[in-house]
Amino acid sequence: MTAAAAKSAIVTGASGGIGRAVATRLAKDGFSVAVHYAGNAGKAQEVVAAIEADGGRAIAVRADVADAKDVERLFKETLNAFGKIDVVVNCAGIMPLTPIAEGDTEVFDKVIAANLRGTFLVLSQAARQVSSGGRIIAFSSSVVAMSFPTYGPYIASKAGVEGLVRVLANELRGHNITVNAVAPGPVATDLFLKGKSDAQIEHLSKIPPLERLGQPDDIASAVSFLAGPGGWVNAQVLRANGGFA
Repeated sequence: MTAAAAKSAIVTGASGGIGRAVATRLAKDGFSVAVHYAGNAGKAQEVVAAIEADGGRAIAVRADVADAKDVERLFKETLNAFGKIDVVVNCAGIMPLTPIAEGDTEVFDKVIAANLRGTFLVLSQAARQVSSGGRIIAFSSSVVAMSFPTYGPYIASKAGVEGLVRVLANELRGHNITVNAVAPGPVATDLFLKGKSDAQIEHLSKIPPLERLGQPDDIASAVSFLAGPGGWVNAQVLRANGGFA
């Protein structure tokens, strides 16, 4: 472990996909990591085991990010385990797709609850609990700029996340804490691939000038920068997308 081993991080949605890559990358960077998960305890424990096998320190914590008491407990358990919180990365989110014209309020409410309310609650706790010099990192999406059909609820939620990030950065003036968002383009995860045909995936992979889908490690590297040397970056949305938008 490096000298930074005394630092700790919370990564929500860390049991798979981008969140798992972020958790393992921050562990390699020397952070003790609270691996948050919503429902799959087995996958979360796999992440913890992988971090510990590599010499790191981690715990798994279940919470519903849309539930204020659960989010408060997530932060409390992390503080009990590690003594302080230096970085919070809110990766947790869902992406069901539906046309606006269908008026599916059930899907809309679920997306807003998980992606926007969840971000609001995590950022609220982070603003109170992160140590001076710390970093708060939310997740938006590069599809905000693309306006794809059926992405209405998802884009609405992520546009809201970007607004929250900029406001919180201003509210934390004088606290020496940065607040940013990472906005990935298409990344080869279950969240992105689910429900898409091979032709759709091929088309989307060709949109960026780099002509490939992103990989979870590509996004984890961006988070690592914001959590580490990127201390002069604040109130920004880093569009880690290979030139997608």
